[in-house]
Amino acid sequence: MKLCRFNDNRLGLVEDQWVIDVTTALSRLPTASYPLPCFDLLIANLDEVRVGIETLSGRAKIPLDEVTLLSPVANPGKLVAAPVNYQAHLDETIADEVTFSREHVRRIQETGLFLKATSSMIGAGAPIEIHHPDRRTDHEIELGVVIGKTCKDVHPDDALSVIAGYTIGLDITIRGPEERSLRKSLDSYSVLGPWLVTADEFGNPADRDLELKVNGETRQKANTRDLILDVPALIAFASSYYTLHPGDVLYTGTPEGVGPIAPGDTIAASIVGIGKMQVNVIAR
Repeated sequence: MKLCRFNDNRLGLVEDQWVIDVTTALSRLPTASYPLPCFDLLIANLDEVRVGIETLSGRAKIPLDEVTLLSPVANPGKLVAAPVNYQAHLDETIADEVTFSREHVRRIQETGLFLKATSSMIGAGAPIEIHHPDRRTDHEIELGVVIGKTCKDVHPDDALSVIAGYTIGLDITIRGPEERSLRKSLDSYSVLGPWLVTADEFGNPADRDLELKVNGETRQKANTRDLILDVPALIAFASSYYTLHPGDVLYTGTPEGVGPIAPGDTIAASIVGIGKMQVNVIAR
């Protein structure tokens, strides 16, 4: 199942080039009150909402190109990201001492993970706004993993069972010596989309082609089989430090080919099994 959020926080089921409005299925969500939970209610109750979707009749269909796509996760408690998790990307960072600060060029097992501010998150229908135009800002395509249940100290053999679904992530980055979390947490610098593909439909994430183009030129092209720490290992690693909650998003790392973007550019990102999304880049 492919689920999107669109327009004024409506819920859609994506089929081919159509969005079927299934917002009424959200009536199955429990009522939340203050203090609100630190997780995403939809993701936490995804199975119940899916039952509601399957029983709906007379559903309105809207052409996909006529809706504005929001982030498929509305309220992630945290965005957890993996640095230099493809060997070829690690090699290119080591070779380019001008662009990549030496403090940040280490193996992922040594560097660890980092957090991106949830306020930096947008969907495919919003533009990336370039901040600090005097500095280089880069694109990074990543497989995004959405956690489906509360978990801690997950064993790699059990890791795929805690996943709600998958999405495309763009980890936009200002280069410089500051900590990663600062340089990657600017408004609009965490893109998720175009929708969520549920784990049962997506299947095993171990062999998925991903590609990113800027203005039609291929910049990044790789396969998730080349991850240094694969998805189960990343979930085990992350959950050894954090309790993971429904709606938490794990950015799994970007392959080689990262490069600069500027206002006026168009980014096209695709991952086999998820689909494609196009995001515009503008001046702030």
